[in-house]
Amino acid sequence: MSIRKVTLIDYGMGNLGSLRRSLEECEAEVTTLEDPRELKTAPKIILPGVGAFGDGMKNLRERGWLEAIDSAVRDYKVPMLGICLGMQMMASKGFEGEECSGLNLIPGEVKRLLPRATERIPHVGWNEMQQAVAHPLFEKIPNHSDFYFVHSYHFIPENSAHVLAKTPYCGEFVSCVGHENVLGVQFHPEKSSKAGFQLLRNFLALC
Repeated sequence: MSIRKVTLIDYGMGNLGSLRRSLEECEAEVTTLEDPRELKTAPKIILPGVGAFGDGMKNLRERGWLEAIDSAVRDYKVPMLGICLGMQMMASKGFEGEECSGLNLIPGEVKRLLPRATERIPHVGWNEMQQAVAHPLFEKIPNHSDFYFVHSYHFIPENSAHVLAKTPYCGEFVSCVGHENVLGVQFHPEKSSKAGFQLLRNFLALC
C-alpha cells in the first residue's frame, strides 16, 4: 500500500498515542495538529475523543476548532472520520449532563443508552457491527465482525440514510454513520485488531 497522509486533531481529549501508532502500522503518514488554521490543507482528518460530550465541545470551541472543522469539511470537502466521542460530536446536540450543541455535521442527537435487564453501561468490550449498507469503509471487513466499544451514549441520526451500521446492545444502537465526506464510528478501530485496522486502511484509501 502506498503511504497515505492523515491529520489528527489535538483538542486535548483524544487517545492520540495509540491511534497514531495504529495508523502508522497501516502505513499512514500521520500529522498531529494543534493549530486550527492549518486544517484546511489536511488531506484527511480524524477527530478522536474520550470523555464527555460537553467537555469535548468546550475544548473544541475554546481552542478555535469549530469554524476550522466546519470549513474543512463543508468548503474544502476534506474526508473526516470521527471516533467514539469524535463521532458523537458530529451530531446536532448532545445530552450528556446537560443539553449542548454539537458540530452539526450529521443531523441528530446523542443520548444515554437504555440498558435491558442483563445489560450494563458503560458498554465496554467487544461487540458486533451489523452493516446496514455497502460502503467503501467496510471493504474487506466481513459483516458482523466484532469491534471494541467503550461508551454510555449513542448517536441517533435524524435521517436513516446516514446510518451505515448498527450494534445489538441496549436494544440496538447506531455504531457507524456517514454523510458524503463525513464518517463516524462509535467503536475504537485502533483497539479492534484486524477488522479495526482494515477500517482505518479503508478510510485512508478514500479519495
